[in-house]
Amino acid sequence: MEYKHTITGIFLERPNRFIAICLINGIHESCHVKNTGRCRELLVPGASVILEPAKKHDRKTKYTLIAVYKGNQLVNLDSQAPNQLVFDWIQQGHLFSDLSLLKREVTFASSRFDLYAESSENKAFIEVKGCTLEENGVALFPDAPTTRGIKHILELEKCVQYGFQAFLFFVIQMNSVQIFRPNYRSHPDFAKALLHASQHGVHILAYDCSILPPTCSKQSLNITIKDPVPIDLLQNI
Repeated sequence: MEYKHTITGIFLERPNRFIAICLINGIHESCHVKNTGRCRELLVPGASVILEPAKKHDRKTKYTLIAVYKGNQLVNLDSQAPNQLVFDWIQQGHLFSDLSLLKREVTFASSRFDLYAESSENKAFIEVKGCTLEENGVALFPDAPTTRGIKHILELEKCVQYGFQAFLFFVIQMNSVQIFRPNYRSHPDFAKALLHASQHGVHILAYDCSILPPTCSKQSLNITIKDPVPIDLLQNI
């Protein structure tokens, strides 16, 4: 996935979950934030950020904040990116080698899952979650309570009961994390539901990302799914 044109700036403040004030070329600009999560450990005053100019000239905000540096670590903040990344990853044959069908936004029971895939022997629903919270090499999800996330987990279990395969795919929107864990501190019920689902046929996947930032010679930022990350669902039980 490529953001073809980007610009750098400095994060100043976040007056609400949709807007960040950034310093760009010496001017204070209101920028759209695609990630509505808290991101408190990332969006701190003075942090270096990467932004994408708006494609529509009549939009209220001229830029969209897509990535932020946490020290030397570049973290993608685009909440729409994980779905596209997993879609591309599956299309490349990483989930099923003989993929015959891949669709977005498919409804089963009372949930609409991000992806549905078929191969000669498999029919699978896939729900995708983006993860941007990292502490001491540990990727954590969620960063805030998510009743919607629990609903998706329960519906994935129902998919298994009806004979489908079910996957919950955590896209860790950075590189070089050591392990993935559910965040018992922020939402213990989600963590317990995730463990229960893994014990009842739902496949839990976690992958980090390779992020190639802009350089002096190119303005684009590239992000792709990279490596599987070890998963620990039992911590804090």
